[in-house]
Amino acid sequence: MKHVTLNSGLLLCVLLCLGGIGCGSGESTSDTAREAAPHETVTPDSAASAGGAPARATVLILGNSLAAGAGVDPQEAFPARLQEKVDALGWSFEIVNAGLSGETSAGGLRRIDWLLQRPVDVLVLELGGNDGLRGIEPEVTKQNLQAIIDKTRARYPDVRIVLAGMQMPPNLGPDYTARFRAIYPELAAENDATLIPFLLEGVGDVPELMQADGIHPTAEGHAIVAETVWTYLRPVLEEVGAEKGCLDAPATTDASDDCEIDWGTDA
Repeated sequence: MKHVTLNSGLLLCVLLCLGGIGCGSGESTSDTAREAAPHETVTPDSAASAGGAPARATVLILGNSLAAGAGVDPQEAFPARLQEKVDALGWSFEIVNAGLSGETSAGGLRRIDWLLQRPVDVLVLELGGNDGLRGIEPEVTKQNLQAIIDKTRARYPDVRIVLAGMQMPPNLGPDYTARFRAIYPELAAENDATLIPFLLEGVGDVPELMQADGIHPTAEGHAIVAETVWTYLRPVLEEVGAEKGCLDAPATTDASDDCEIDWGTDA
């Protein structure tokens, strides 16, 4: 598959979107959002799936405003579109969208313990773009992402990890951009994880697929992002589903015990 490298100006705009409208307003706004967000993003009835029955397996998307779907209807964002693909196949997976505008790898690390109160079969890790925007050393970002992976696997040893790669604009310098780009394939290799080389492939450099602000994908853009993610996620779901007996069988209240999720009690 051909990987698209964005031009400096447009890619910088795309990265600005990861922080949301107020990304430059300081840590206090982001920290407040992070404190409130868990109760808004990961309860069963706020997941991408609208079904009332328990899912047999869970896909947790931990990300920033790209996963959160800033500027589009929630059902048009790529996590909800992934749920539509799963449902169309009759597979019993629930896509839980834990995207939060302005999120950094450090913020994701702070949230992960709360998120892991509920079982996770697949973790899609879509973080790091805001780190690059803020000039955080790629090695620090890598350490935070590794810590998220470690915490998730410590709680759920059989979890599958999917990493969504991002890129930095050339004006940040060849050394920084190269080191940043390298953290995703390195993490994938070191953790036996599935790598999505570039989340915004075919979208970020196409003005028609971006909103009027030039920084957030449109609904059509999210549809393409969903296709990109699905290319790499589907084989993972097939493996998990085969192990749990969750393929070709919609979730029902009388599903077998080894397929049902005990959501537990909120913190």
